[in-house]
Amino acid sequence: MEEPLKIGITCYPTVGGSGVVATELGKLLAERGHQVHFITHSMPFRLGKYHKNIYYHEVEVTDYYVFRHPPYDLALASKMAMVARMQGLDLLHVHYALPHAICAFLARQMVGPRLKVVTTLHGTDITILAQEESLKDLIRLGINESDAVTAVSRHLIRETREKLEIARPLELVYNFIDERVYGPRDAGDLKSEIAPAGERIILHISNFRPVKRVLDVLDVFRRVNERIPSRLLLVGEGPELAKVQAKAAEQGLQDRVIFLGKQDDVAQIISAADLMLLPSEKESFGLAALEAMACGVPTIASTAGGLPELITHGETGYLAPVGDTERMAGYALALLADEARRRSFSEACIRRARTEFCSAKIVRQYESVYYRVLGKTANGLKSACGTV
Repeated sequence: MEEPLKIGITCYPTVGGSGVVATELGKLLAERGHQVHFITHSMPFRLGKYHKNIYYHEVEVTDYYVFRHPPYDLALASKMAMVARMQGLDLLHVHYALPHAICAFLARQMVGPRLKVVTTLHGTDITILAQEESLKDLIRLGINESDAVTAVSRHLIRETREKLEIARPLELVYNFIDERVYGPRDAGDLKSEIAPAGERIILHISNFRPVKRVLDVLDVFRRVNERIPSRLLLVGEGPELAKVQAKAAEQGLQDRVIFLGKQDDVAQIISAADLMLLPSEKESFGLAALEAMACGVPTIASTAGGLPELITHGETGYLAPVGDTERMAGYALALLADEARRRSFSEACIRRARTEFCSAKIVRQYESVYYRVLGKTANGLKSACGTV
């Protein structure tokens, strides 16, 4: 293997797909012998216990009385520069252009051009923040001043080019799952607890923001439950949660809908489900659908964003236009009423997750980006799935 690298990673450390991917990437890079330094305002929630070759550097913000708001961005840039100097970092891999790529740009200005910057776009900085004219130039600067930029779907690459008029190369690197964590599990006891009468179990995992259209999840479930007795598991919390609870009570479904809140071991919960619902209005990739796929659970989703790149319609799940809950319910009923078909979908899900989105393949892609921006070759790096 090539000379191990010293890599700084900055992400949003709380619950969210980008933070999950960044943290899992750091853990796998550390296993491969690289030295990984997380530079964030709090411990990434997926980091947890001690890991060899992983270090955590907390960003502390100065509460100076003349500042109307604590200057987190400047504190982060300063911390990045300090860690880069003290630890001799080769590069910073930041997740999200705003504010992280801008902070990395400032850190490089302080440290010098030897410090390289790799930026990964996950979606929100393009799909939401780039709508603000006052932020466009900042986001564009962060992208253009990075030494390499990756994005988690082809759709996100197209959207970035269109909204920000970006001409520089943008590389596709999909999200991934760790096969040691996400795979089919024996969830018989959990199934019996959730659905004691043998009802079908439908699952939705999200941060319950309006863009996730969780009320559509409830509408699809209502239509399915009228034909096939079912239970709906809702995992996560967020601003739409109260509306969903009220709607479930209004429709008399409160005894059929189970709110599990935030959960750490979602692989066990996913394995208990018969199918996943993800009717999002926007979804740059759809990490929850990939986690379900890896556990052998088909997803009924919208055609939004990068979801069609992840879900193979009619093979690992079904896709329908955003808001078409009737069609989504029809697809769900077709799967739940035909166990042989559902099992065929389940097997296809596992195969696709382990070949197209396996950790070894994706980590190898990121390593190739790192070595390239550093002007080094990446000979000898294993790329076959299952060899991380």
